Amino acid sequence: MSTPDTPPGPSGPHPMTRLWMRGIVKEFPGVRALDGVHLDVRAGEVHCLLGQNGAGKSTLIKVIAGAHRPDAGVIEWEGTTTALPSPTAAMRHGIATIYQELDLVDGLTVAENIFLGHEHARRGFVRRAVTRAAAHRLLDRLGHPEIPAGREVGLLSAAGKQVVSIARALSRDARLIVMDEPSAVLDHDEVDNLFRIVRDLTADGVSVVYISHRLAEIRDIGDRVTVLKDGRTVATGLDAQATPTADLVRLMTGRTLAQTFPPRRTPPRDTPELLRVRELSLAGHFQDVTLSVRAGEIVGLAGLVGSGRSEILETILGARRATSGTIFVNGATLRPGSPGAGVRAGIGLAPEERKSQALVMEASVAHNVSLPALARYARLGRIDRRRELADVTRQTEALRLHPADPRRPVATLSGGNQQKAVVARWLLRGCRLLLLDEPTRGVDVGARAELYGVVRALADSGVGVLLVSSEIPEVLGLADRVLVLREGRVLAEADPRDLDEFAVLDMIMEGGHR
Repeated sequence: MSTPDTPPGPSGPHPMTRLWMRGIVKEFPGVRALDGVHLDVRAGEVHCLLGQNGAGKSTLIKVIAGAHRPDAGVIEWEGTTTALPSPTAAMRHGIATIYQELDLVDGLTVAENIFLGHEHARRGFVRRAVTRAAAHRLLDRLGHPEIPAGREVGLLSAAGKQVVSIARALSRDARLIVMDEPSAVLDHDEVDNLFRIVRDLTADGVSVVYISHRLAEIRDIGDRVTVLKDGRTVATGLDAQATPTADLVRLMTGRTLAQTFPPRRTPPRDTPELLRVRELSLAGHFQDVTLSVRAGEIVGLAGLVGSGRSEILETILGARRATSGTIFVNGATLRPGSPGAGVRAGIGLAPEERKSQALVMEASVAHNVSLPALARYARLGRIDRRRELADVTRQTEALRLHPADPRRPVATLSGGNQQKAVVARWLLRGCRLLLLDEPTRGVDVGARAELYGVVRALADSGVGVLLVSSEIPEVLGLADRVLVLREGRVLAEADPRDLDEFAVLDMIMEGGHR
């Protein structure tokens, strides 16, 4: 393993190296985001980039993409020292970046998105038939001829949009593609298909820089690994298959996470039932779901994307109106289809897409946390900001939100701390039943352990938790009871200690009961 004190890799690029970066520095006011980073990416390899949120990954890929100009360091592209002063320059070199938040235009067709900015045109007129034919050839190369080139991108699934983004990169003859958390919104089968595409690309000589918080994926798809911590390269050129997961975790966090999940504490059987859902259905999403959550209990819902998990949580809150069935909170029937009634009953929802569905990104942490409880700070048409700030500070300190200043914009926080802000919001509101939808999506391994501790501590304080996650080990490690969903129906309910990942996958993929 190499450290910045003993620069990684040979004194010069490997003969197969396509991108070679040495001593990259990038500073922002008051922050050195990159402090002498080293990276070399070879032709036809999947090079995985790991690090906690704030380690410098996003800044580094923006340097590669030409969105940030480094303050120091050397970049070589295919053996020639070069500068990447703009995204256009990077694309001219054959570098394409697919960000986690896909920058597709929903109102344009698949073909129009693929060739956006370099349309097939003659005498100022776009040649639509030629564009669609070229788009179809690219989709066929990626193994997806079934995606219509003339369909609006907004009508595609998340997996379909991912394919379109890769096709757009190939339309510019990309020889290096950076993929930032490409599997974050994909289910098990869709991830397998993504990996097939990546392997086909690398077999054709395309290089891929792959960023993911899911360490199991690194082992499945990666060839070599570079680890960043605090803006520095702490290891590079690691064998993705041979390097133990424990070593990767230690390199990223600086500590050993011997136990990711906090100890499970079975709640006493005489604790009150906070939630009972009886034969709840939402046409087109789920049918006849019956479940319960007691005070101090964590109940997990395991199932594939599209199995109705998120819709169940939204229906319980009242964001969707059930087709049939009944919801009881603290023994009282909850008015259907009314989020206000759900919140007043003590329900809080941390949704799957926290940036677009939960947070006002340009607003402060304090404003985001106090939103549902704002009425308590209003007097004579004015908000008591001092009291609001004091209450938010107490709540965020209890959750160990970092940085601790509630006046800073929530957009400046890491993914894990943004999630803490969402949880703090509902606790400030007096929530007794917390619905968590993909709580650790886009959150690094160290911050995940912190969030797991937060959720367990909430349950220990008497809060009931209903948890949805695509990561089966997360459900099994955190929940006190697990419900397995398939195609909108509950297949089984079990103690997680009686299940393993393979048993759950067998149920949700094949529909078998245990």
